[in-house]
Amino acid sequence: MKIFNFMANNYFKFKQFTVCQDKCAMKVGTDGVLIGAWADCENAKAILDIGTGTGLIALMLAQRSNAEIHAIEIDDDACDQAKENVTKSPWSNKIRISNISLQDYINEKSNSKYDLIVSNPPYFQNSLFAPDEKRTNARHNSSFELEDLIDITVKLLNDKGNLSIILPYLEATMFIIQAAEKGLYCVRQTKVLPKPGREPKRLLLEFMKIKKPLIEQEIIIELNKRHQYSEAYKNLTKDYYLAF
Repeated sequence: MKIFNFMANNYFKFKQFTVCQDKCAMKVGTDGVLIGAWADCENAKAILDIGTGTGLIALMLAQRSNAEIHAIEIDDDACDQAKENVTKSPWSNKIRISNISLQDYINEKSNSKYDLIVSNPPYFQNSLFAPDEKRTNARHNSSFELEDLIDITVKLLNDKGNLSIILPYLEATMFIIQAAEKGLYCVRQTKVLPKPGREPKRLLLEFMKIKKPLIEQEIIIELNKRHQYSEAYKNLTKDYYLAF
């Protein structure tokens, strides 16, 4: 989902940091901004960002938390780009980027524990593959299964921690069922509507190992005029976007 024209430049400037994206197949997008602004990191001391890409989500979480953040990325070029973006940011001392797959990471860090695990995962399981291999790997689950995300969360998440992700509506409903089968329960979800009266395109989801009453919300991105953003969307992202 794209609202701002993130892909027009080789970089995107936020209020407190700049994200260069010329080396990354997947550019800065509304999905990443949404989960970066929505994820609950208030009490987190240790955060894991899975599939960091440009490093956007890690940087957003660093801006509004005191946590140590570990971000992993399987693509070499994207990992280099994320390291570059972090180095130039005000939070280079608390974000660590690793060039490693999710599967290898769980083997190496099986004793690590996190208060927040966050991801804007690849999820286009049934769509046509993009012609560019890097873009294909970034968007499809050819090397990343959503079930892997559930398994690593069960192993690495603190008992009172949370997993926060964004998924298309259909994939999200399936993910909620799969997660519950392995002891991860959806405690908060926000439907993302592109405009009033439209069907939700995405679900922002928060999971915990503890069952709690589900909190359901919704957010509309744009009103009926293009680039006329809802107050809810502006309030969520105002600490990041220069336009707000």
